[in-house]
Amino acid sequence: MTEPLSASRVRPWVRIGLIAIGVPNALAGLWAVIAPQSWFDNFPGWAPRLVAAEPPYNAHLATDAGAGLLASGLVLLVAAWFADRRSTQLAVVTFSAFAIPHTAYHVLNPAPGLTSGEDLQNAGLLGFTAVAAIVLFVAATRSISAEQVG
Repeated sequence: MTEPLSASRVRPWVRIGLIAIGVPNALAGLWAVIAPQSWFDNFPGWAPRLVAAEPPYNAHLATDAGAGLLASGLVLLVAAWFADRRSTQLAVVTFSAFAIPHTAYHVLNPAPGLTSGEDLQNAGLLGFTAVAAIVLFVAATRSISAEQVG
């Protein structure tokens, strides 16, 4: 017998983690969808410019990448809203399907427009979010019952 969603809440810090990963992804994705050239030229909004470090600009690719970022960010935020085990697990698996290959690409392919230190910093931050997603998945698997919450 399956338990109702309300019976398998995630801990408050898991919700915070979902929001912490979801908001930047959703905002970056929205930026890329609405203004792909601006996103390409300026992301993350300060130096180093990470996307422009691998030219050339491609509006289709920038918009598609933005849509993926937006989707992964929104699914994380919806899971934070519901705060139940299944939504959190689904959101984290969805995000991981993006984050793990994205991290691997940057680890294996230094950007020609970045220094070695900037590449390392970028790969480290991406790796951190991928590991954080795994931690959130494990925490959601060990969710707390409604009785423990109330």
